[in-house]
Amino acid sequence: MEIYLAKPRGFCAGVSNAINIVEYALKKFGAPLYVFHEIVHNTAVVSDLRRRGVLFVEQISEVPEGKYIVISAHGVPPSVMEQARARKVRIIDATCPLVKKVHQEAARFSEKKYQIILIGHRGHQEVIGTSGYIHADLLHIVETEQDIPDLKIRPEQPVAYLTQTTLSVDETRHLVEKIKEKFPRLVGPAKEDICYATQTRQDAVKALARLCDVIIICGSANSSNSNRLRETGERQGVPSYLIDRAEDLDLNILKGKNKIGISSGASVPAYITEQLVSRIQSENSGVKVFSCDNPDEKISFSLPQI
Repeated sequence: MEIYLAKPRGFCAGVSNAINIVEYALKKFGAPLYVFHEIVHNTAVVSDLRRRGVLFVEQISEVPEGKYIVISAHGVPPSVMEQARARKVRIIDATCPLVKKVHQEAARFSEKKYQIILIGHRGHQEVIGTSGYIHADLLHIVETEQDIPDLKIRPEQPVAYLTQTTLSVDETRHLVEKIKEKFPRLVGPAKEDICYATQTRQDAVKALARLCDVIIICGSANSSNSNRLRETGERQGVPSYLIDRAEDLDLNILKGKNKIGISSGASVPAYITEQLVSRIQSENSGVKVFSCDNPDEKISFSLPQI
């Protein structure tokens, strides 16, 4: 049996930045430290921070006046920031800079009165946050191709699109093409909103699919980018599975498989994949491990002033 580790995998710069911000705030201000929603969508990360005194809240009203609140990497609508300021809650913004870029584009298109098609998953924290930067009467959310015929936009109205950063690259490209068929003068952002980490990780899974009999993605069920990685493997015709922890793996899926591909979502700690490799090795003798030869990501973000 051979294991092939995708590269890159694990923390992207936006996730690493958000977690570092929480770590620094914990060290500087102590516990309890409040975070608005889960800082990132990963069970292990959230559980570890919770044990150390981080309180994850869904409403600003849960935060006492004068206390600090860290905004998660997914971002929030402006109304949440306004509520925090009204309650004199101190804001530490850990929104991914690439998500902030989408917020800026949303505000710009909205100010110009474009009808804005936001491609993403309804209810996902990032989509909720971006939607807050768009006038309600200009916002149209598209999840699937089936939503496109139902768009209520008059032909003479200017139309723009934006995307959730963690979507499938291939699927988003397909949706944009379909939207352009309906609205030929469709305007997009200056640069594609799909973030570099989403693109490179999905490309790495495609490379695994050319080598492997089965692909295992480490990531939590509520992680959009982890789910898209699993779907990417499936679309390449390779059975692909999503697991939260190494012990969640059903070893039966490896029976008769010789080449195992492993990757992880952008919010998954490195030790999760290391534990998975160790578990497979402990159950199978003579397992060889290879790391795919792709370039490392050389992107990082500076911590804000806290």
